[in-house]
Amino acid sequence: MIGRLVDFPRRPHHPLDILGIPMSFASPLFLWFFMPATLAACWSLPARHRDAVVAAASLVFYTWGAGPYTLLLLAAVAVNYGAGLALGSPRLRDRPGARRGVLLAAAGWDVAVLAVWKYAGFAGRQVDALAGALGLGHTPIVALALPIGISFFTFHHLSYVVDVYRGSTPAQRSPVRFVTYIAMFPQLVAGPIVRYHEIAGQLGDVRRDRLGDLAAGFPRFALGLAKKVVVADSLAPVADAAFAQAGGQITTPTAWLGASAYALQIYFDFSGYSDMAVGLGAMAGFRLPENFDRPYTAYSVTDFWRRWHMSLSRWFRDYVYIPLGGNRGGAPRTYRNLLTVFALCGLWHGADWTFLVWGLYHGALLVAERLLGWDRPPAAAWAAVLRRGATLLLVVVGWVVFRAESMPEAWGMLRAMFTWRPGELDEFVAYAANRQRMLVFAAALAVVALPAGPALGPLIETGRGPAARVARAAVTWVAAPYAAMLVAAGTFSPFLYYQF
Repeated sequence: MIGRLVDFPRRPHHPLDILGIPMSFASPLFLWFFMPATLAACWSLPARHRDAVVAAASLVFYTWGAGPYTLLLLAAVAVNYGAGLALGSPRLRDRPGARRGVLLAAAGWDVAVLAVWKYAGFAGRQVDALAGALGLGHTPIVALALPIGISFFTFHHLSYVVDVYRGSTPAQRSPVRFVTYIAMFPQLVAGPIVRYHEIAGQLGDVRRDRLGDLAAGFPRFALGLAKKVVVADSLAPVADAAFAQAGGQITTPTAWLGASAYALQIYFDFSGYSDMAVGLGAMAGFRLPENFDRPYTAYSVTDFWRRWHMSLSRWFRDYVYIPLGGNRGGAPRTYRNLLTVFALCGLWHGADWTFLVWGLYHGALLVAERLLGWDRPPAAAWAAVLRRGATLLLVVVGWVVFRAESMPEAWGMLRAMFTWRPGELDEFVAYAANRQRMLVFAAALAVVALPAGPALGPLIETGRGPAARVARAAVTWVAAPYAAMLVAAGTFSPFLYYQF
């Protein structure tokens, strides 16, 4: 049996921590009680009650992990719901200044909530460090727990008020449907980020094909469960053991094994969550946006961001990059906009220098690709192979900074990777990297190395033909039962993106 990862992943690595641990999709409580009860209510009650069932279940789901911080979510819901009604009011239709004021007030509230709860502690630590360096003594540091999912529901609120302000979608007048959109439990804690206009037409829709929803959604959910429990949780102990040695004399083989294991872990963990979210949404009658499209087959870092966490990339493109001017105004302004967007993208993942450096690293790579013309697809097949390998290497380097507890730890890991340090695997890493985990590692690496093609998730959910039918049968009757056995044995851990 694959060993259990008993410790919560070490991120976030500042003195604060996330508030509670949310009900994991890969836990017995969710799989055998919460999910069946919620879906049974959705399927057995008249279709007009579906949104209310999902809204109520979502608040229960969030309260399980966030406790009293559910009040913060509800306050944010109330502010943005009211702002949407005001922006859609006929009284403000011909008053652009008043509409702009409502938008700025709502957006200011959303940004302030995120800034206080996620970044106040980080800012306080920087001020304290600066005061100490200047000999001014120590300053107070705010210590706040990080409410789960705050980055995601803040971005949902921002996209909603901006969409209503722009007139791309009407304001939602039903508070139940608005809560359903914001708090929908499949995507509340770790995405995908669903912009309001993408789902507005599905809220209140009473046309239901319950058996069709189940047939489309359950295999997709099963695929995500297998990715998470069978693959990601098997690789986590290997990555954790290697990164724990990064501050010391880590050998080159250990560093490369740890970096590679983490690159595979975060992909299978996060894409597995997204598959489960899309599958859960489908079973409840909602179609959520795709979040991954085989990102490790990208031919450039630009292409990688078209394939990795696609809902976040689209959000930053439409609500930050384009309003800043996009690629209008010449090359220097475009490069400035790219670096700004990716600095914000890094900080969105966490309040720490490692996340900021990771974001700026990717922004700098995108600027370099534009300068060199490497953001366009290669013409020759051999060039595509080389570019794909180079892109994957650059992404893995970035994951080292993203995963490290501090910048010195990241530099130590990177020095070991690119400066030969002979020696066997560290004993703790060797213990974690047992035969079964290395078989999973090899299988995951083989999947990543496959030629570019259709993503497995959408193929399983909506594909036709023999290949799609075989894939659906495999995840439903083989992968899902095996993953359920591992869950029953306690072999699961929280999703990595629960921390962001």
